[in-house]
Amino acid sequence: MQYNFNELINRRGSCCYKWDSTEPEVLPLWVADMDFQVAPCITDAIHRRVDHGVFGYVKVPDSYYESLISWFSRRHGWNMKREWVIYTTGVVPAVSAIIKAMTKPGDKVLVQTPVYNCFFSSIKNNGCVVEENELIYANDTYAIDFEDFERKAADPDVKVFLLCNPHNPAGRVWTADELRRMGEICLKHHVFVISDEIHCEVVSPGFSYTPYGSLSNELMQNAAVCTSPSKSFNIASLQIANITIADDDVRRRVDKAININEVCDVNPFGVVALQAAYNEGEDWLKQANAYIYENYRFLCDFVKANLPYARVTKLEGTYLAWIKLENFAPSALVASRLERKFGLKLSAGQSYGDKAGRDFLRVNLACPIATLQEAMKRMKAGLDSMHGVIDINE
Repeated sequence: MQYNFNELINRRGSCCYKWDSTEPEVLPLWVADMDFQVAPCITDAIHRRVDHGVFGYVKVPDSYYESLISWFSRRHGWNMKREWVIYTTGVVPAVSAIIKAMTKPGDKVLVQTPVYNCFFSSIKNNGCVVEENELIYANDTYAIDFEDFERKAADPDVKVFLLCNPHNPAGRVWTADELRRMGEICLKHHVFVISDEIHCEVVSPGFSYTPYGSLSNELMQNAAVCTSPSKSFNIASLQIANITIADDDVRRRVDKAININEVCDVNPFGVVALQAAYNEGEDWLKQANAYIYENYRFLCDFVKANLPYARVTKLEGTYLAWIKLENFAPSALVASRLERKFGLKLSAGQSYGDKAGRDFLRVNLACPIATLQEAMKRMKAGLDSMHGVIDINE
C-alpha cells in the first residue's frame, strides 16, 4: 500500500500543542511530532478498542510484550527478555524515574551537549547537577570527545550517564564501537547508563541503529534502555513507553521510582497502538523514513542555494535538521524574531545547551513537502534580514 505523506492536514483546533500554541499565521516546525496521519493499522486498532465502549484500568497483556520483543529482535538483533521490561507513560517520565532510582540529590549526571532539552529538567528536578561532555562539531557533523568523557566519568560525583541514541539534535546514529567505548568507560568508573532510544526507527539511508542493550550482557547489566513507538509512529499523545533493565536489583529500584512518580499506569489506546505498530506498521515506517529523507535532501539543497551563511548538519537519524548559522545573534533571539516577524516557529539551539547550541536552529522535517517549502521561504526572508545583526531589538 502506498501512503500519502503529501496530504496537508489541518491540525489547528485539535488541541495540538505544536500548532495550537502559536498564532494562526505562524508555521510551526518545532515540537518533535509528525504532521502525517498515523499508519491505518494503528487507527483501525484504536477504533476496535473504542467500539468496546469501556475504558477502565488496563492489564497489559502477554501479546504486548510479544510485539515489543519480536520487533527489536527481528529488526535490530536485540533479544530482550520479558521480565526486563517495565512499561510507563513516556520516555521522559522513564528517564526521570531512573535518575530518581540511581542517584541522590547533589549527584552529577553526564550528558553530551547539545542534547534534548528535557534531559536538563529531568536531572534538575531530581536535585542533581548537569555535567556536560560537549560534542565536537567539525565538517558538518559531531564526534565524541572521549578524553573529556572519561575525565568527567571518572569524577566520583558522576553517578549516571544519560545517553541519547540516536542523538537529538545532533543527528548522530552512534556506531556500535562508539557505544561500546562509552559503555566500557562508564562500567570502569561505576557510572550507570540510561539510554534514550526514542528516535531509533528514524534512520537515514546508509546508517544503522545499534540498541545499547545489544552490545553485551556485561554492558546491559549496567544500563536501562528507554524505547517507545511514539516518535517513529507519531503516537506521542497515546503515552506508552518501555524501560528495559537486565539487572534485577536496579529494575526493582526503578519500578519503585516509577510508582513513586505515579507513572505506572498506561491507557488502553497506547497498549493497542504499540502492538499494531510493531506487528503491522513496518511498511508505513519504511515509507515515512524515505519521505523524511527526501525532505532532508530538499532542505540541504535549499540552504546551499539560498543561505550562504548557514550549514546543515549531516542527518544520520531522527527527523530533526540541525542548522548552524554564522554571524548571527544567539539562536534564542533569532528564533524569537523568526516567529514574531516572519511567522515561522523553530527550536532555538540554546534550548539544547546554551553554549553548544548558541549558533543553531532545529527544524522538524516530518511534514508534507509543501509545508517545508513554505517554511524555508520564510526562513530565508527572516535570516537574510538578521544576518550580521548581533544586537537584535526585541
